[in-house]
Amino acid sequence: MRMMKVVILSVMMLYTALIGQVWAGQVSINSADAPTLAAELTGIGDKKAQAIVDFRKQNGPFTAIKDLEKVKGISVKTIEKNKDNLSL
Repeated sequence: MRMMKVVILSVMMLYTALIGQVWAGQVSINSADAPTLAAELTGIGDKKAQAIVDFRKQNGPFTAIKDLEKVKGISVKTIEKNKDNLSL
């Protein structure tokens, strides 16, 4: 019985993770506010999201997704994880 609970719980967690990926939409790094960036992007919390917004305010709009590398705390790996959900 315990094994059955573990299997069911594992399936439910996998399903939830997959549904979350399917419903994640495009996030514009040039117009999204910090709460949206933090909520929609993997590995981006409140501080990094605010850093993106601050960078954009100081330097103008991003001209390429890769420009996120210029924001302190945003790595190539983070951009790669989110590449399908990022737009200008």
